[in-house]
Amino acid sequence: MLTRTRAVRLELRLGFWCEAIAYYPQGHRTFWLGSHSAATPRLAMRWLHTRAAHIADQLDPPAAAITRHWLTDQAEHEHALALLVNGELYAHAIHEDSLRYLLSARPANRTALPKQAP
Repeated sequence: MLTRTRAVRLELRLGFWCEAIAYYPQGHRTFWLGSHSAATPRLAMRWLHTRAAHIADQLDPPAAAITRHWLTDQAEHEHALALLVNGELYAHAIHEDSLRYLLSARPANRTALPKQAP
């Protein structure tokens, strides 16, 4: 069984993979917007927030306002961190008309992360 300290060290060694894509659900077209390797869940969330802020700058005002609210939603931020620390995927979708943006972060090696006891 891994101690919490050892689990954090393992997590740091493995890191987290972050990605941003845009896609048209009806047209089946996907556009890769970038990816990033982060050492910790907080750095992964920082990258997602930076990408979301860049996307918000390009959106129509209603969609931009929703995205900017997500950037300041502390409860959602803590939820995302908890998922990443537990070895799970976190994803956030941004909608504007027929275009969708998907921001995601996940452990780089999900199989090596410790599972929490039930």
